[in-house]
Amino acid sequence: MTRSAVIVDAIRSPLGRGRAPKGDRPGGALSAVHPVELLAQVIRQLVERSDLDPTLIEDVITGCVNQVGEQSGQVGRMATLAAGLPDTIPAVSIHRACGSSQQAADFAAQGVIAGVYDVVIAAGVESMSRVPMWSALMDMDIYSPAVTRRYEPGLVPQGISAELIAARHGMDRTMLDEYSARSHDLASTTDARAEIVPITLPDGRVVIDDETPRPGTTVESLAGLPTVFRTDEMEQRFPEIDWHITAGNSSQLADGAAAVLIMSEERALQLGLTPRARFSAFALAGDDPITMLTGPIPATEKVLRRSGVRLDDIDHYEVNEAFASVPLLWREHFGADPAKLNPRGGAIALGHPLGASGARLLTTLVNGLEHTGGRYGLQTICEAGGMANATLIERC
Repeated sequence: MTRSAVIVDAIRSPLGRGRAPKGDRPGGALSAVHPVELLAQVIRQLVERSDLDPTLIEDVITGCVNQVGEQSGQVGRMATLAAGLPDTIPAVSIHRACGSSQQAADFAAQGVIAGVYDVVIAAGVESMSRVPMWSALMDMDIYSPAVTRRYEPGLVPQGISAELIAARHGMDRTMLDEYSARSHDLASTTDARAEIVPITLPDGRVVIDDETPRPGTTVESLAGLPTVFRTDEMEQRFPEIDWHITAGNSSQLADGAAAVLIMSEERALQLGLTPRARFSAFALAGDDPITMLTGPIPATEKVLRRSGVRLDDIDHYEVNEAFASVPLLWREHFGADPAKLNPRGGAIALGHPLGASGARLLTTLVNGLEHTGGRYGLQTICEAGGMANATLIERC
């Protein structure tokens, strides 16, 4: 008999403003919380909401990108212990760049389908204030000589990849900023309280709302922002780039955590729990590591072939807004309905807490389908090195 993996619950923390790696801008409210404690609070509430006997949990799979400093020492295991769960529950932390916690959810669901688990938690965390982006790069020369020779004169930062996509697909500054203003408008007007759980700060204050969306953001206000990836070297190397990528049409640095309770459908029903969604198909893809952010296109094509579901039959698309050019390219390639694409806002407005983003997208997707009564939801996320995950779920 084929086993099915279901989502019993999916929650996330509010998203806090992340501290810039360079500069004096401080982090937001969640910067006061150790990342282990941030994830622990989310996991604890996930278990309590389902009134689940924690001894039934067979693994906690956690995505985290910068696994150094306060996020080292196996952040998933530490968070499980900090949550007060039995020390008999194992945990593992994984890194597939920005798709780390989407991969955590996929591994968890695949383990259930394979019969390895009956009850498992998939989670993700990233405190970009306390463990700034690039903290894991002890030496910025991370590419081996063979990689450098293959892609001579070398790979590029993701911002350059976003610029290349815009240049090669005719996206001007106005198009990028219009999409970004839309993200802020949708995030600011969406009631996300069903997916957010409160986080208690060390001083006892409680955070319950996202800090990141900026109501009233307009194309005109975004137009005044400078481009951020232009250098003499990159101008010489890529003369076709018109330089449109700014902080306003890129994802925000953010602090956050998310967690998803995944079970076999049989075990969920035995426990008297109501499944919210069912995993339908999974896919991974690699693509050109120079343009890097195009991976969601082949990943989506794979997941559609495997599932037999047509894109038009899908009610909600979550395509991570690493940069505005990424979902715009995906939408253009598939001719997708704009109204179904990130309809609750995306990472440009909400923020992109790297290791937590995949589980955050899944949480938003489940809640979005329930809000609209939709049946199928697709999420896909671009990842460093030209990779991507795609996951298809069906609302129960």
